[in-house]
Amino acid sequence: MLFDLDGVLVDTAKYHFLAWREIAKELKIPFDEKDNERLKGVSRMRSFEIILEIGNRLMSEEEKEFYCAKKNERYLSYIKEMPSSEVLPGVREFLTDAHAAGYGIALGSASKNSRLILERLELTGYFDAIIDGTKVEKAKPDPEVFLKGAQELGLPPEECIVFEDSQAGLQAAHAGKMFCVGIGTPQRLPEADLCMPGFAGVTMQQIEKALLSHSRTL
Repeated sequence: MLFDLDGVLVDTAKYHFLAWREIAKELKIPFDEKDNERLKGVSRMRSFEIILEIGNRLMSEEEKEFYCAKKNERYLSYIKEMPSSEVLPGVREFLTDAHAAGYGIALGSASKNSRLILERLELTGYFDAIIDGTKVEKAKPDPEVFLKGAQELGLPPEECIVFEDSQAGLQAAHAGKMFCVGIGTPQRLPEADLCMPGFAGVTMQQIEKALLSHSRTL
């Protein structure tokens, strides 16, 4: 089993927003939650470029790098104070259930802060392998992160289940020949093999049953 991090196990989007808002305020650029929607699923550098576009500002590449690094420092300062209660509903129980059932569990995330976040959530012990931004070169929808996770678990890709909340993640899972469970609605994630709103109340037995019946939703 392979899990994406943000939006699946935890929601750190608010911390990204707070960090970007501080940078924008420092540069006297108006930036609110509506503007922040444009940054979702976008790289750090591109996110900052969007903020500069909002403020009709131009910067050198060196200046951009400086502010991107500064944003990450602000973001990390929030993450380091994040309580373990930030884990999304049902996640801890589901991981406990899967672990007890003997499933190998891996993280497949592009975030270079994955280990810190797992530590803060007190989830590290559930994972047999952690594949993050420090171990991959290609971003989703390339399947590299999931293929490396399968390899570290010692499993062929076709025997793996991926839990994802983004289109790029779904595409990466399918490119790696893996079954993909979408965390969200079938309308938002039409490419998912199975959809569920989250892990609250979900058991490993229910997942196995849905896999056997190829049910679209849980």
